[in-house]
Amino acid sequence: MQGVSNRVSPWFLVLVAVTVGGGVLAVLGTPSAPTGGISVLLTAGVVLVVLGGWAVSLCLHEFGHAAVAYRGGDHSVRAKGYLTLDIRRYTDVGLSFVLPILILLIGGIPLPGGAVWINHGAIRSRGVRSLVSFAGPAANLLIGAVLTAAVALVPMPAGLAVGLSALAFVQVIAFVLNILPVPGLDGFGVLEPYLPMPARRLAAQVRPWAPIVLFLLIIGLPGASRLFFQAGGTVFGAIGGNFEAALVGYDLLLFWQ
Repeated sequence: MQGVSNRVSPWFLVLVAVTVGGGVLAVLGTPSAPTGGISVLLTAGVVLVVLGGWAVSLCLHEFGHAAVAYRGGDHSVRAKGYLTLDIRRYTDVGLSFVLPILILLIGGIPLPGGAVWINHGAIRSRGVRSLVSFAGPAANLLIGAVLTAAVALVPMPAGLAVGLSALAFVQVIAFVLNILPVPGLDGFGVLEPYLPMPARRLAAQVRPWAPIVLFLLIIGLPGASRLFFQAGGTVFGAIGGNFEAALVGYDLLLFWQ
């Protein structure tokens, strides 16, 4: 379609710049951290790395859905701007961007944020429709794996390592959460093309509320949060994640506690 740009959005580049700026602060804050204490500069850097990186990953997650849908036959995603990595195209700024960022900062749980609207009727097969849903969580897992590899293989100051490790763990937790077969989450979208119509109708009715109920169970049901983070830890370990660094980064992210 003419008049539609596929260039990377400046808003996405702003989010990348915020993340990089956080990394710079984490590096500068590392040598100034006194023994037995943490510098304000380091804390601010890790918070910006994790929150900025999470916002960047929201864009990449939704871009993954859109890119696979485009290759699968739904060319409307281009006209909707989904291929530009513009976070404004994927979200309601309040409910789908600010709220997930706040929940991550308050509770350390990467609640699903953005959404792309796919014309499933234009997708050529059930297998491709399933792959469209899987592409988002796969992007999170890939980002987590790249970050863990960077921490393991690239020499870097400790402050940057804990920030990137915490961000990697956030990506893994996002993968584990999104891949659950709950209506409204991508894991259910992977299965949905193969379900009978009555099951799909029921899922459509509960889809707006099911992720919220799941989140409340995770934070409110005794032991649920621990099991959820243990599952994330298992995946994180499988891709070579640095648990010690990630836990330090999480402590800095949740500095207010």
